[in-house]
Amino acid sequence: MPTFNLKLPLPFEEAVKAMEREIMRFLVRSTGDRDDAMDLFQETWLRAYRAYPTLQSEDGLRPWIFRIASNLCRNRARDRMRRGRVISHESADGEAIEHRAPHHLNGGPEGALHLKRSIARLPGKQGQALMMRKFAGLEYAEIGTALNCSAESARASVYQALKKLRLEE
Repeated sequence: MPTFNLKLPLPFEEAVKAMEREIMRFLVRSTGDRDDAMDLFQETWLRAYRAYPTLQSEDGLRPWIFRIASNLCRNRARDRMRRGRVISHESADGEAIEHRAPHHLNGGPEGALHLKRSIARLPGKQGQALMMRKFAGLEYAEIGTALNCSAESARASVYQALKKLRLEE
């Protein structure tokens, strides 16, 4: 009777359990839409599972998963830009109203919404690096790996993002 060595990636399943919440939070913050985040969440883990047997990353599983998730977010945003569904005249009017609202809202839902909108307006790599650092707690080397850049570039992206957010206050 032939035996088949399926080599189920048991450590991968453990990684999914350990990282699923932080990946989902990252995707929700990146997309701003729970449904999009759910789609990208499933796609992230599907791609990771398919490639896991061939993973040879010395950087570790965590930044590798974040790289997959951030690439999928970038691709989704690029696709939406191509289809012209990102910016409409109504959102431009809403943005103008938002800029007239007080920015110094401490801790309330309005302050959280303002922060979310401000982060969403950051350039892609800056916004993603900031979220990975401040919300997911990744080290700069991990962020660099996830965004396919150096740790120094990741640090600079976070710095520039924070600088831009402070200027908006």
